[in-house]
Amino acid sequence: MGGTETIRSTEPAPGTQGPHGDVAARHAFATEAVHAGREDLPGMGLHAVPLDLSTTYPSYDSREEAARIDAFAASGARPDGPPVYARLDNPTVARFETALARLEGTESAVAFASGMAALSACLLARGAQGLRHVVAVRPLYGCSDHLLDTGLLGTEVTWVDPAGIADAIRPDTGLVMVETPANPTLAELDLRAVAHSCGTVPLLADNTFATPVLQRPAGRGASLVLHSATKYLGGHGDVMGGVVACDEEFARVLRQVRFATGGVLHPLAGYLLLRGLSTLTVRMRAASATAAELARRLAGDPRVARVHYPRLGGAMVAFEPHGDPHAVIGGVRLITPAVSLGSVDTLIQHPASISHRIVAEGDRRSSGIGDRLLRMSVGLEDVADLWCDLDRALGPF
Repeated sequence: MGGTETIRSTEPAPGTQGPHGDVAARHAFATEAVHAGREDLPGMGLHAVPLDLSTTYPSYDSREEAARIDAFAASGARPDGPPVYARLDNPTVARFETALARLEGTESAVAFASGMAALSACLLARGAQGLRHVVAVRPLYGCSDHLLDTGLLGTEVTWVDPAGIADAIRPDTGLVMVETPANPTLAELDLRAVAHSCGTVPLLADNTFATPVLQRPAGRGASLVLHSATKYLGGHGDVMGGVVACDEEFARVLRQVRFATGGVLHPLAGYLLLRGLSTLTVRMRAASATAAELARRLAGDPRVARVHYPRLGGAMVAFEPHGDPHAVIGGVRLITPAVSLGSVDTLIQHPASISHRIVAEGDRRSSGIGDRLLRMSVGLEDVADLWCDLDRALGPF
């Protein structure tokens, strides 16, 4: 089991562009999480974020409208003035993007309908430039692995250990992709060392498990930071989305891909994700403290062969019981046996059967995803109640 550490907010986020071009002041991370994307509300006489559900917007100057559409097609920059069409931009979603960029310490962020739509857009953006080769380190989320390995979007992948990244890079390499802590083994990578190995090739880091509360990959050399926003950013198991935090240059390309492919985030999802960010810090701190305690108890339990818990901390715990893992899944009552993670309630699942079933058995095993491995996303319940449920599900000593 990895060690534990106190969960702290990251350094204050740098000043970044607000929704109206204003440069936000520097505040502590927890403060930014509450206020980012909302700075203009008092001046509008509002307290809650407005939800704009329009799919289209009126314009009585068709020449000006044509010029704005031409400008977007040429540059991918957000149009000046009122919105044009919901597939191009939405004010509510833009607020979430502004806030997430602030928290990750990047210039921009582009939101999508799901984490997989966000990853697909990154691959399409690089592939359109003739850079279809990807270097990747396992384990990754099972569907990310599948998307790369099958070449569904015309990509070719080379799987390597972290030490082999530099040697695997080719002239047509468009991305290096890693996930740390990794899904589902919680293996950790040194992002600074990985970024150094990438040279001039952009590093895409999946930060879904850690969130910017625990680490900010852009500050460690990653060019692109990917989130399945469905998880901790939303935080309540009731919204699906994805987002890429990056510089404005790449964001412009992603907006063009999003416009062309239609993988847009619904405004209601953008509203819920922005609301989720406001409680992200307190949720991650509380769930991480409980997860660390459960990991400690599991590590000392003779019914458990091995526990995986990252040195970084966090709310994810993986463990391998000596007994039948499927019996543990069937034995929980308070904990919910379900795929996904990051909700306020605790979830448990068997990766080899569900989240990583789509990955070939040999590739699962070689990346540490054994048949006994269970992955648990710890929520906000009392630790004693969760332990009581696990203790019962693990069966007799």
